[in-house]
Amino acid sequence: MTIETDLPYSRHTLANGIQLVHRHTNSPVAHCGIMINAGTRDEQTKENGMAHFIEHCIFKGTLKRKAFHILNRIDGVGGELNAYTTKEETCIYASFLDEYNERVLDLMADIVFHSQFPEKEIEKEKSVITDEINAYRDSPAEQIVDDFEQLIFGNHPLGKQILGTPSRIQSFTSADVKRFIDRTYATDMMTIACVGNMNCDLWFGLCEKYFGTAAFKSGKRTKRPFKTCVPQTKIEHHGTYQAHAVIGTVAYDYNSPYRMAFSLLNNILGGGAMNSLLNMHIREKYGFTYSLESNYIPYSDSGLFAVYAGTDPKYIDRTLDLIRTELALLMSKPLKTKTFSQYKQQLKGQLAIQFDSNQNEMLAMAKSMLNYGRIETLRDTYRLIDSISAEELQRVACEIFAPERLSLIEFL
Repeated sequence: MTIETDLPYSRHTLANGIQLVHRHTNSPVAHCGIMINAGTRDEQTKENGMAHFIEHCIFKGTLKRKAFHILNRIDGVGGELNAYTTKEETCIYASFLDEYNERVLDLMADIVFHSQFPEKEIEKEKSVITDEINAYRDSPAEQIVDDFEQLIFGNHPLGKQILGTPSRIQSFTSADVKRFIDRTYATDMMTIACVGNMNCDLWFGLCEKYFGTAAFKSGKRTKRPFKTCVPQTKIEHHGTYQAHAVIGTVAYDYNSPYRMAFSLLNNILGGGAMNSLLNMHIREKYGFTYSLESNYIPYSDSGLFAVYAGTDPKYIDRTLDLIRTELALLMSKPLKTKTFSQYKQQLKGQLAIQFDSNQNEMLAMAKSMLNYGRIETLRDTYRLIDSISAEELQRVACEIFAPERLSLIEFL
């Protein structure tokens, strides 16, 4: 099977350092987003939760627009405006009919560079975010993942919870918000990406019109690297109907030459496919779990590998033993050639399906430019996948899955 992957991308950098990347499509629906290299790990001690707090409050009013006008500007013409925060990025993005490209860019520039964060609106949003935090606390399957990151990274900035805590959120003021933005929202650490039916030169011109006037601000700041992970076991008694567990450790950063090999390994072990090893050998064979998956998150200077399982309390120990058995088998010997080839093709197909969504592609374009200063195309990714050997996969498994490296957290 041959999948066309040489997609034409156009790139440009504004004088203030903002990177632009565009791909033309014939779809009537366009997708555009601005990704900023500022996230939870950039927060100072008293700012935990600030990056996510800003994601909420950035829509609450600018010099020329009130909150209603911001929310109605895109949604009112049938589009969708949204945002998200990670440990290392903040992203504001929209999907809309392509005729509204200029409207979207005008609005995005306005909220990124001219938001006022009125105290009245901030106070209202504190309650909203506190409810969001409490909703997470009511969901052990979500809370345990955050707690596991804290267990792994400890007091390092990567260990901070994205949502923060209610008490910390309540302390934020408009001045605090503006200080964080002034320190972290640097123009040379921003990327704007678009997939849509507009000539790239016209789109670049609109970006110049609305974003080119922003003053240059350098984002070259030192991030405290994460160096040492001490394996730990933590057991908490929550009295829920289901037991939850996460087992894992630190993994490769997104610049590591082993990143793609470990992405493939994680997909084989417990990715989203129904034929993953964990799903076939635990869920399907024994019926112990409904939720069972492994995840790999690469960061700029570290990474996280975690296997999550939710099961009846009487099966939790057996489930963890079976997970460890699968890890040990992947360390014990290389996969057979035919099986390994099939797993490679599976990952390629999954990536192609992800990129079939123009919104997913737009977000991937922005992240690739932000992280690498270039577009990592599907063809580039396929070459990396093809270059992985079964022996390399085994070596990576031996390094990351080593029992003495693993940490465990359980909610019983």
